[in-house]
Amino acid sequence: MSPPAQPSPILPLAGTKPAEPFAPVKARIAAAVDSNRAEILALSHRIHANPEPAFEEVQAAGWVAQAIAAHGFVVEHPAGSLATALRGRLRGGLAGEPGGDRPRIGILAEYDALPGLGHGCGHNTMAASGVGAAIALSAIATDLPGEIVFLGTPAEERGSGKGVMLDEGLFEGLDAALLYHPSDMTHVTCGLLASEDVHVTFHGFQAHAASDPWQGRNALDAMILLFSSIGLWRQQLRPEARVHGVILEGGSAANIIPERTRAWFMVRSPDEAEYERMRVRFDELCRAAALAAGCTVDVVFSGRSSTMRNNMVLADRFGANLAAYGVIAGSQPENLGSSDMGNVSQVLPTIHPCVAICPAGVPGHSIEFRDAAGLPYADEVTLLVATVVAQTAYELFADPALVEAAWHEFRAGA
Repeated sequence: MSPPAQPSPILPLAGTKPAEPFAPVKARIAAAVDSNRAEILALSHRIHANPEPAFEEVQAAGWVAQAIAAHGFVVEHPAGSLATALRGRLRGGLAGEPGGDRPRIGILAEYDALPGLGHGCGHNTMAASGVGAAIALSAIATDLPGEIVFLGTPAEERGSGKGVMLDEGLFEGLDAALLYHPSDMTHVTCGLLASEDVHVTFHGFQAHAASDPWQGRNALDAMILLFSSIGLWRQQLRPEARVHGVILEGGSAANIIPERTRAWFMVRSPDEAEYERMRVRFDELCRAAALAAGCTVDVVFSGRSSTMRNNMVLADRFGANLAAYGVIAGSQPENLGSSDMGNVSQVLPTIHPCVAICPAGVPGHSIEFRDAAGLPYADEVTLLVATVVAQTAYELFADPALVEAAWHEFRAGA
């Protein structure tokens, strides 16, 4: 067996010529990231060492807010209804000139962790690279038109924090949204499955499991029937569709007929129309299991994430800026996950490229990936991505035609 493919060596930020156009300014951006590397990496390590799950990222959000505020951003924290969401704004020095109020470019960051695993998705690098890009852009802000808008977005792993922020208008007026994701491979486009959390609760009736079980209605039977039904349903699902779940509550004791069981499922599909059909079918399976066990059921769908609309105008510029540092993007992999960046991509030009922080084949949401997110190579990727995101954003600030091209592509694909 051949050894796993190692990620690409990264050329140094200082001394490497950036991609054209605007190479001299891009070199200043790289220098700003390099000179602030200690602050950027300390943030990544602090978030990695203190994982907080969705909607509970109190420390991470606070650290991120403090970091960008120290570099001139006016910060709303919390922003909107989510306690761990934040928005920072920094107007460019040319914003007061005729035509200088646009564009508004969104630099995003995620920082939630996985329950029981920590940063097995590497969101610490996403937070730190977003902050690093904001720091780099703040260093040249006097030369920019428009506005840099930093969005700290909680709850990507559960609950679709970006969806809430979109509904509350926190993305309104943006011309582009830029956010990278760590991976075991590098690619500038991102495929995402439509996805939703489903919380299922069966209600039965307690009874003694030995002396009079016939008086009970077993909520655990209903849950087992639901899992069995899903297993049979998979034969008729398209190969790329996904349904998976865990039991959160299965009963209190073996000698008590369980009166209540709870599970958390996720339903996913790469096609929005197919997802809607799956959603209806899943609800029917829940109600059939309840009927069979003589129970009642509550089915709650929440945290919808959409499929991804990659903006190739932006993706191509990100890839060109990345390649200048020796990291070449490959083709998009077939194994897909879900993210609420898909929701953002349905509203404005968006990219969500992936850059490898570990050898190919290391699975996401694993201990190995979690550990990789805290290692020196991931640190170098964090700094590299901070640089490349800021350079790509600068191209949009400096070239109105590029912004128009991104919007033209977006509207043409609507």
